[in-house]
Amino acid sequence: MQTPRRHIGSISAFDSVIFRNLFGTEEIRSVFSDEAYISRCVEVEAALARAQSRVGVIPADMGAAITAKASASALDMDRLREETDVVGYPILPLVRQLNDMVGAETAGKYLHWGATTQDIMDTAVVLQMKAGLEVVEAKLAGVVAALERLAAEHRDTPMAGRTHLQHALPVTLGYKAAVWLSGLQRHQQRLRELRPRALMVQYGGAAGTLASLGDGPEGLAVRKELAAELALEDPVITWHVARDGVAEVVNFLALVGGTLGKIALDLIIMSSNELGEVAEPFVPHRGASSTMPQKRNPISSEVILAASKVLRSHAGLVLDGMVADFERASGPWHLEWVAVPEAFVAAVGALHQAEFALAGLDVHADNLAANLRSTRGLIVGEAVMMRLATHIGRQDAHDVVYQACKETIEGPADGTLLASLQRDPRVTDVIAVEELENLCDPTKYLGSAQKMVDQTLAYGKGGK
Repeated sequence: MQTPRRHIGSISAFDSVIFRNLFGTEEIRSVFSDEAYISRCVEVEAALARAQSRVGVIPADMGAAITAKASASALDMDRLREETDVVGYPILPLVRQLNDMVGAETAGKYLHWGATTQDIMDTAVVLQMKAGLEVVEAKLAGVVAALERLAAEHRDTPMAGRTHLQHALPVTLGYKAAVWLSGLQRHQQRLRELRPRALMVQYGGAAGTLASLGDGPEGLAVRKELAAELALEDPVITWHVARDGVAEVVNFLALVGGTLGKIALDLIIMSSNELGEVAEPFVPHRGASSTMPQKRNPISSEVILAASKVLRSHAGLVLDGMVADFERASGPWHLEWVAVPEAFVAAVGALHQAEFALAGLDVHADNLAANLRSTRGLIVGEAVMMRLATHIGRQDAHDVVYQACKETIEGPADGTLLASLQRDPRVTDVIAVEELENLCDPTKYLGSAQKMVDQTLAYGKGGK
């Protein structure tokens, strides 16, 4: 007896039955599914017919007739897949089925009039990107809102600022959150600005010149009407091999991923046992280990970090896709078929995980305070140096404080920078004890951190 053939499932984490909800959402996958793509292709073919009917390129009633009968849900998807394997592109097989559907001897004669495969495929993808960017915009707003709350709530919560993973100067958690927030605010602005540049209709015919519609005004008129039908921009010239719009969209998603990756990396380090400053929201068994019962791994941050790397790699793919030969690319275009859907799923998945992690972030203020003071005052060495510099000059002040820091590090475990400074007459002769104590308090050396938090929150409300 022959063993039944098992169904071959997904090989990608983005639509895997197991991993799909870690790396994406059903909402964004539905925008870029096979069914959605083919439906967009049918939508473009119907819209093209309506545009041509209005301009007078095809009979006035043919646009409505094609629209009424062309149905994506009635397509034979197995036949479409098999014929696409042969042709290499899905549009000729699609047009064959639509031709039969709308009537080969009537409306079918005017289907796909003057168009080329890439016109339909490009415009369908632009429609997908338009819908995808709406999902991104909504998810981005959710993460922004979570960070606004975090920045406002912890505006004055002091913590150690770190450079090169070493204590640098005091900051506040609200300041850190506002820095994260500022990048996402700029991404919101980028998103608004890129739409008219990237979301353009495509209709140029075989070599982009619209020669099949003659040398009169009809070709450009049809393109303008098609853009209006689909609520897309009407470009000044065919962009078959000018792929900067697609590249800008995917690189925008990679920029979003870069910002989220930075946030995720900070959260991963801050949630380590040694720091214990924050933790992702508690959900029973989330981040659990199969062998270590105590584990509470920062799963959302880990997934975000992975997605940010995937997005950077896909940004490179679409940049390679820009290097196209002559008036129709011989292969680079195909890179977009991989990069665009996966980039959108990865970006929305990362935003979804970021909103979850940040909206319910567990902040351990006691650990923030303990870590801030763990270097026994060394974190405010700059504060003492800048004050001492007003008396003895900056370089000499640097050398004096450097020596005090060295003594503190190499001295007893309970020694402090304040104690080391108090033993040096070069300091005590010019700075009073009370002032020195104040300078060595890390909570009093925050500079303009809180004011910048306020400015960032105001910027988000339109109060730049």
